[in-house]
Amino acid sequence: MPFPIKTCAVCGEEFELKPGKPGFANRCPTCSVEDEEATEKGTLDAGNKEQNAHRRAAIKDLLYRKDR
Repeated sequence: MPFPIKTCAVCGEEFELKPGKPGFANRCPTCSVEDEEATEKGTLDAGNKEQNAHRRAAIKDLLYRKDR
């Protein structure tokens, strides 16, 4: 039985989804490795912290607005 063919969500290339593949199921092995390296270095974490802070502030403003 052949492995299912998936399309990478990042680069758009097709790859075989094999059991035990590291990373996400919707990303090819090369994009998964690049994502893991960036996470280890902390480059994604710094951006996510800022985005999450802005997201939390926006949600808080929407929930507790006094103009209703």
